[in-house]
Amino acid sequence: MASDKVLHVTDASFEQEVLKSATPVLIDFWAPWCAPCRAIAPIVDELATEYEGRLKVVKINVDDNPQVPARFGVRGIPNLVIVKGGEVKQQIVGAVPKRNLVDAVNNAIA
Repeated sequence: MASDKVLHVTDASFEQEVLKSATPVLIDFWAPWCAPCRAIAPIVDELATEYEGRLKVVKINVDDNPQVPARFGVRGIPNLVIVKGGEVKQQIVGAVPKRNLVDAVNNAIA
């Protein structure tokens, strides 16, 4: 079950919710058919809870919203991107252990 702390964004809401966010944002590019995406979804939910107030966590369905993934050069999913101040700080492709995501988040929000 997706956390209520994870916001689902679209091509239309992306700029406002992500690029203009005062808080660093972890973007999870995913699709419902992607098994590795489903595998890391609980970790993404945990990060949304653990970093509440310090990190905004959003998910964008690449099938329903093709413009943003194209803009970020997303060719494979899951693809996790950390944006701070409208700039990409970190990008992680593939299902990785939680420790890798925690390290990336900590480096980006430091």
